[in-house]
Amino acid sequence: MDGVINELPQPFTKYACSKQNQLNFHVKTREACKNGAACNVSLKVSKSIVIGDMSVGKTSLVNRYCHNVFEKDYKPTIGVEYELRKYKILEQEFHLQMWDTSGEERFRCITGAYYRGAHAVIVVFDISDITSLQNAGKWMEDALEKTRSTTPDLFLVANKIDLVNASELEATRESALDVANQLNAEYWEVSAKTGANVRELFARVAAICFDQAVLRETSYQKQPHAQMGGLSSIKCKNQPQTAIIVLSASKNENGINEEKDNRKRCCR
Repeated sequence: MDGVINELPQPFTKYACSKQNQLNFHVKTREACKNGAACNVSLKVSKSIVIGDMSVGKTSLVNRYCHNVFEKDYKPTIGVEYELRKYKILEQEFHLQMWDTSGEERFRCITGAYYRGAHAVIVVFDISDITSLQNAGKWMEDALEKTRSTTPDLFLVANKIDLVNASELEATRESALDVANQLNAEYWEVSAKTGANVRELFARVAAICFDQAVLRETSYQKQPHAQMGGLSSIKCKNQPQTAIIVLSASKNENGINEEKDNRKRCCR
């Protein structure tokens, strides 16, 4: 298991968070997990895609989370790479697919095919490169065009925060928050190099995908072997045991400035 989650992890900032009023898992999700209604599927799976310009650190971000490694020199992703992470959320087994896609134009026709069926779209940009932020909207628009059937949750992720100073970070943050709100996406700042906020980001993605997946499943309880997360039920035997990392919701240690006029200081 990659992690045990019993409470909905908190967003990075309330100023760009489409679910800012949702403080915990939906009451119907918690009831379904408690009374066994969410146990109808042997393996619950949701799909997330990681997209964005070349060299913004998509592969580094996924590798930091999945393998806790960072390599300075990565070869460009050719097409699509895939990871699968396992969780135990509200006592239910849950799997999150992570599709790491190439940012090269020549692979767009290939990678675009993998957008379909996604329940979370993670658009990554390099916070030290404003052009990658300006292109974020195009990436999100392309992904939404191909994921109409699943209405995915959206995340705008600023990577490489270790490369900018405080004043540069604040300046770009203002623009990024505006873009995130325009896209109705949740905003995060991370560093694949140092690992800052990486685990928290993906725990949040997994928890939100799980919440939505259980709500979809319980809406079709009359159908035997209902699909979870838009993917067919898979039965797994002799699954390997791995270390469990306990994740739970906690408030921002530094707090978030309640005044909207000071929102540049709203983030961790």
